[in-house]
Amino acid sequence: MGSVSFTSMLANGCRNFSAPVALVRTLALTHVALSEHANNYKHVKVACFSRSSKKRTTFACESLKQDVTQPTAVSSVNGYPEYTRLLPCPSHNGPPRVEHLVVSEGGPVLEYICKTLDLPPQFVADLIHFGAVYYALVCPKPPPTATPEQMRVFKEVTAPSVLKNRASIKGKTVREAQKTFRITQADEFVEAGTYLRVHVHPKRFPRCYEIDWKSRIIAVSEEFVVLDKPAGTTVGGTTDNIEESCATFATRALGLTTPLNTTHQIDNCTEGCVVLARTKEYCSVFHGKIREKKVKKVYLALAAAPVPTGIITHYMRPINVAPRLISEDFIERWSLCQLEVMECKEVPWPNAVVEEKYCVEDCGWPSKDYAYECKINLLTGRTHQVRAQLAACGAPIVGDSMYMPAAVAEMESPGLNPFGQYKKHYTTENDKETAVAGWIARHGKEPNVAIGLQACQISWDDEKHTFEARAPWWRCQ
Repeated sequence: MGSVSFTSMLANGCRNFSAPVALVRTLALTHVALSEHANNYKHVKVACFSRSSKKRTTFACESLKQDVTQPTAVSSVNGYPEYTRLLPCPSHNGPPRVEHLVVSEGGPVLEYICKTLDLPPQFVADLIHFGAVYYALVCPKPPPTATPEQMRVFKEVTAPSVLKNRASIKGKTVREAQKTFRITQADEFVEAGTYLRVHVHPKRFPRCYEIDWKSRIIAVSEEFVVLDKPAGTTVGGTTDNIEESCATFATRALGLTTPLNTTHQIDNCTEGCVVLARTKEYCSVFHGKIREKKVKKVYLALAAAPVPTGIITHYMRPINVAPRLISEDFIERWSLCQLEVMECKEVPWPNAVVEEKYCVEDCGWPSKDYAYECKINLLTGRTHQVRAQLAACGAPIVGDSMYMPAAVAEMESPGLNPFGQYKKHYTTENDKETAVAGWIARHGKEPNVAIGLQACQISWDDEKHTFEARAPWWRCQ
């Protein structure tokens, strides 16, 4: 049986964040299928299985061969430009591509992926280094949108008569054997029947290579490190990229031999104070302090409109997807969201030079003479809480390309938000579901680099430990 690909490739246009020329490298162009006439493009047809649709859709995708200045001429290897490493980061993010494979013949994982996907060995080694390759002893069940052929293969490799002959899964339930784990070594052996998930185009964070990380260190103790996180970076990494993270680069900047551990998160587009633990023990201790509400976080938010001081209360839908929907009225099982606006002052809207430097996006706000800097005491810590709550108040955060478009739409047509102040009465549940879907569609994509939000201060143990970030980016005018 040959290897089978359950492939997902979603177009994801994004704004580039330019990296220094010295850091730009060629991101290997990966192979799925070649057209006969393309010299400048690879035309690829990929089966896309959408969670939100039962239909199987085929997309025609194009990967542009980029012209990258090299000190020597770029030669062609098997029809591809010569590969010059995934690391360090290129100045762009390619469209996502994830390959799902069932190993047909046992051997070293790097060799198998190279052969099956026709990728250069160094490229695959870098993907493994990124943490972009996963395995499971037994193939997980394909989604409902899988083709009959894919379901046939799944049933074939997971048949009881096949599984009982695999010594590696003896003593495990099928569900246990379907759990996925990262591949950490390029020479790791994978036996026939093993499931592999390869993130061929991992999410990239070019800004990591532009930061003076030592200058971002606020404090170092035997137990923790406090970092002033730059916007456009991830605290602890993503599913397909644990290399380009604050934890990794801060570890290197300090010359530590033991990797720093993530204790809490702030959004990629948010800057400011984060605490990284030097030991797993302190990581657990800090998690306990968060659960016991002994950690206090103060934010600076640059809102597009004034916000009244005092406590603002909403309720957030308990679904772990963006955008986060919130309601002004209590809804059963929705999570309480509270923040306290301690002060709000009028400031100039960031000028064009500063906006360009931090890739702050123009989200269609009608008036850009003044913005409003709000000091916020975060009383509950929900994902996107400050962003969603301020947008619901008609004062979205500057540059927030996800929540500001929806806020603008609600201003222009009050009542679009089915959970807002001017919500309509829906006669049927189906009507409300349609309205909710339409409201979600009014939101935009996640910002690429910076928005007007900073975790300006963090403290714990009754402010025994208190740390502050530098001035926020919008004051650098």
